[in-house]
Amino acid sequence: MEPSKKSRKIFVIDTNVILHDSACITHFHEHDVVIPITVLEELDQFKKGTETLSYHAREFLRALDNLSGDGLFNAGKKIGPDQGLISIKLEKPFHDDLLKNFTAQKRDHHILNIAYHLSKENPAIDVILVTKDVNLRIKAKSIGILAQDYQSDHVKDLSMIYKGRRVEEHFDGNVIDAMYQAPYEVDAATVTLNPALFPNEFLIMRNGRKSALGYYNAGTGRIKRVDKQTVNGITPKNAEQIFALSALMNDDIRLVTISGKAGTGKTLLALAAALGCRQRYRQIYFARPVVPLSNKDLGYLPGDVQSKLDPYMQPLHDNLSVLEQHQQAIGNGDAKPARVRELIDNEKLVITPLSYIRGRSLVKVYFIIDESQNLTPHEVKTIITRAGEGTKVILTGDIFQIDHPYLDSRSNGLSYLIEKMQGQPLYAHINLEKGERSELAELASNLL
Repeated sequence: MEPSKKSRKIFVIDTNVILHDSACITHFHEHDVVIPITVLEELDQFKKGTETLSYHAREFLRALDNLSGDGLFNAGKKIGPDQGLISIKLEKPFHDDLLKNFTAQKRDHHILNIAYHLSKENPAIDVILVTKDVNLRIKAKSIGILAQDYQSDHVKDLSMIYKGRRVEEHFDGNVIDAMYQAPYEVDAATVTLNPALFPNEFLIMRNGRKSALGYYNAGTGRIKRVDKQTVNGITPKNAEQIFALSALMNDDIRLVTISGKAGTGKTLLALAAALGCRQRYRQIYFARPVVPLSNKDLGYLPGDVQSKLDPYMQPLHDNLSVLEQHQQAIGNGDAKPARVRELIDNEKLVITPLSYIRGRSLVKVYFIIDESQNLTPHEVKTIITRAGEGTKVILTGDIFQIDHPYLDSRSNGLSYLIEKMQGQPLYAHINLEKGERSELAELASNLL
């Protein structure tokens, strides 16, 4: 059901929206916001702890407390200048229309009941339930209630999302020739491109049989040639992988995102680069968000902490095994390959779930976050803002393969970061498109 064109709206907020963004109530402009009392009861279960959900629960409750007063349970309190009112709605008897189809035993249905009562009490006003639970949105629409996802941090158009590289056919042959002559770069001002290159954007230049790879260094204003390099036994297999490895090894680029489907080499390249420049960093951290099945906590799994984490960290160990196999074939390119197990034993390479890095110093650290599409935009912000002096942050993931129950390809932290950071001089991104795992894996990825 499409929202109508009525000017004033009432937004009923679900708990999962607050746990996603504790400042959500400030993003509804001049419209009114309603918090069902059931939502406060649910937040009470999350307010203790060190996880991101607990942080959002506490921050929201503090903000609500600052607005406290009789008006909060009646006509409402002003959220801020040029903003609407916020109010808390106490329980109401279950409406007969809902009792025919929904049990009163579920808290989601109590939120639905408040929204339904509001819509009946305010027929001239749009009442919209805002929830990240797709099932609750469907239930709301089934009884005529407008429902939508929380969209303040959504990527507007995935088809236009930044890829980090472009292909230019019929490029000036003289410019390509200049890329192969010292100093192996050209003045970007002499190259006409539309739109203009972003800082650290990669470029495939072609003209007939001539071609060159380069990237735009905004600091010098020049397009510098990018060469294939072998790092810790790993050699890129296509132009996108060459670009990714270049960004991963460049200390002037402090934030790198690598997106792509399974088998494109995201994690392997990041690990190889980390080991290749390990001498320049105090530690290498490798972390990934833990998204348990059925939304159950790690405590549901048997064994100690390490045995609980092993299933989630196994993809990392698979990539480390590949690196160890490649070390046997390393020749003159790297006379002293990284001994992976030795680095782990000496805590030069630290493997940890993302939630376990809280409190650790991130100074001069090469920090890889794998499967970052399962992070919220706020979690991504929290991670990056903790980066200290000399730290390089790498986020890898597939924005179309989401395991988080309340995220999708437009709302996850990786997509959000790519859209917001494009054009920043400390940032580079590359989207890997060609699978290199195996011919069978590539076929299955494309067809199934």
